Amino acid sequence: MTTIIIIAVVVLLVLWVISVQNRLVKEDEFCKNSLKQISVQQTSRFDALETAVKIAREENAIEGENYEKIIGMRRPAASANPTVAEINAQESALGGFAARLMAVAEQYPQLKGTQAYQDAMKKYFEFEENVRLSRMTFNDTVTKYNRDVRAFPASIVASMLGFPVREYLADRPEKADLPEDLFKR
Repeated sequence: MTTIIIIAVVVLLVLWVISVQNRLVKEDEFCKNSLKQISVQQTSRFDALETAVKIAREENAIEGENYEKIIGMRRPAASANPTVAEINAQESALGGFAARLMAVAEQYPQLKGTQAYQDAMKKYFEFEENVRLSRMTFNDTVTKYNRDVRAFPASIVASMLGFPVREYLADRPEKADLPEDLFKR
């Protein structure tokens, strides 16, 4: 009888470990997917800004050398497995890029009045909102994952199987420097 109880306890323990491992794998995949979604949105947002820069160049609002510098700021955002550091670096580059372009547009009213430029910037702001929502989703997903990785007794399984605590995306400090009406467009 004691042997049956011991076997039952061991089987239940193994089933519990498998259950925790499966849950952690699922949550880890959600984290990876959320990060990849941000990367895809960043790429689309950069494409919209690049279009706006091309239009600015055609309107002679940006010299060729500055155009090349701005386009050179593009970092590969759509890597197969982007990291939090890569996403944060891309956010920083995009924030600086957008701020420079908007400063140029302020100096050239004819550029701001161009329908193609307005359309490109509208697309940029749409993708900006998508990135914002994707960042919130990622940080929420990481919160759930980290809570499971750190909470006892699942933390024992997580540490045994090598599930690390994940890093959150950083807040965008340059966003505070953008004009207040930037997101009202």
